[in-house]
Amino acid sequence: MADSNLPRRDHAVLAIIDVQARLVPAMAEFGPTLVNIRRLTRGAKALALPILVTEQYPRGLGPTVPSVARLVPGPYPAKTAFSCFGCEPFAQAAEAHDELILCGIEAHVCVLQTALGGLARGKRVFVAADAVTSRAVANRQAALAELAAAGVVIAPTETLLFGLLGAAGSPEFKAISRLVK
Repeated sequence: MADSNLPRRDHAVLAIIDVQARLVPAMAEFGPTLVNIRRLTRGAKALALPILVTEQYPRGLGPTVPSVARLVPGPYPAKTAFSCFGCEPFAQAAEAHDELILCGIEAHVCVLQTALGGLARGKRVFVAADAVTSRAVANRQAALAELAAAGVVIAPTETLLFGLLGAAGSPEFKAISRLVK
């Protein structure tokens, strides 16, 4: 039986939430966060995980940042609800998966509401702690504490990637190892 604190490759989907051009400049510690969002995305692709990308009101907040959009070409569903489950294309795509791995912005708004929405739908939810951020570090920390208390698994990107991998010795292991070096 798999460790309940690790995602399972055949059950999980990665959701990249609202990593948009006009939001990014206001985010705390966004450089390292973006590195981990891209690392998690490349790892998900190497492991053949489905990837969902959302954009919050793209007319006002701009498109997904180019370095993420190159990895997962759009189009992406536009949303106005803070929870991604308020966006019908996301909700339908997520329905097919038992586990959600979340990254993106803002941790205390859209990531938090999406995670709680996933729990309410009976899903196991994981948040990549080093691949989410908010305008204020305190908001990010408060969101991660609230999510952990609600039952969301909070883990670093590397932990999630190696958890999905499960063992060494495969071509996927070599790909993931290169990503984290």
